[in-house]
Amino acid sequence: MENRLYSKRIVFATACLGMLLFGVSLITLGSVATPLREKFMLDEIGIAGMFSILPFGFLVGSLIFGPICDRFGYKLLLAISCILLFFGFEGIAFSTTSTILKASIFLFGTCGGAINGATNALVSDISSSEKGANLSLLGVFFGIGALGMPFFLGLLRNTYSFETILAAVGWFSLFVGIAILLVKFPSSKQVYGFPLSKMGVLIKDPFIILIAFYLFLQSSFEAIINNWTTTYLQDRIRVSQEKALFALTFFVLGMTLMRMLTGIFFRKMAPSKMILVSFVLILISILQLWFSQNYLITIIGLILLGAGLAGGFPIMLGLVGDNYSKISGTAFSLVLVVALTGNMLLNLLMGWVAHEFGIHHLLTVVLFEFVLMVILSVFIFKKNYSNKI
Repeated sequence: MENRLYSKRIVFATACLGMLLFGVSLITLGSVATPLREKFMLDEIGIAGMFSILPFGFLVGSLIFGPICDRFGYKLLLAISCILLFFGFEGIAFSTTSTILKASIFLFGTCGGAINGATNALVSDISSSEKGANLSLLGVFFGIGALGMPFFLGLLRNTYSFETILAAVGWFSLFVGIAILLVKFPSSKQVYGFPLSKMGVLIKDPFIILIAFYLFLQSSFEAIINNWTTTYLQDRIRVSQEKALFALTFFVLGMTLMRMLTGIFFRKMAPSKMILVSFVLILISILQLWFSQNYLITIIGLILLGAGLAGGFPIMLGLVGDNYSKISGTAFSLVLVVALTGNMLLNLLMGWVAHEFGIHHLLTVVLFEFVLMVILSVFIFKKNYSNKI
């Protein structure tokens, strides 16, 4: 009866718009770091402090979205997050003091984290089957946003200021928020009270904890590649910063294309088989990057690495949605908070490794993570839980 009250296609389309905005928000700060540094006369410490606010905001947004969505549904939180994201864009574009800039970045991160979690949980909820494939299609729009923002900034930089471009994207975010208010969404799953009591149950559940720590490694793996590959390539194969950045875009491209293929052609493939394909691609790419100093082969390796990592979040979040459908928002909050914690902690660890032992140990760190991910996946797929919450 409930399915007749809303259109799954329209709801999925609005979730895709939200994920596109998350992709844009995740990449925006790095894309405008140089002009912001010049505008506010920031040194290295100031820039580092500014960047540290964003993941903290993502963490807060990821923590709060789940219980709110389970209690009140997805519509209100997504609409408010997109509308507040508008103020984050405008604040970053037009702030005149560092205090306003920092507040805008925090708002930006919190709304982005909430949108990321809510759109994933929403797509999981409206997918009666093939959750991983639908989550992969959702992830394609993250890639479009992540690739599109630096592309348009570079394309239009000689015509418009970065402030004007950010402001325009902010208006698009406002439009998406208003559009969400006009769409019929699924009703909330918890009619009375917040499902916070379930969080304690989830924390004691070994199955979801295994998934959470798999995503801890997955998220940090992606972050390390995104944040340290350009430095690694400049040191390893002696390419310019421009060439290193160009090569890194192929990592995101590989991830986006693989999620598109998964969502369209590999929908029926079992999650365990899909994760095996992912591991094979990751291993081939690591070996390729390890033994080659050729620029073209490096690009191919990064494409394969992006393709290999593409399945991690959709597959694992699909398992969460299958096993915890009645409190999917709260369950997604738990695993995404753990994932973001891994993103921050292991990125700091990589910084220490690079400083103490050299940037060439980037592949040593990711190979170690890869081995742990394989081990965790064995336990995850052996643990066939029948007591779904």
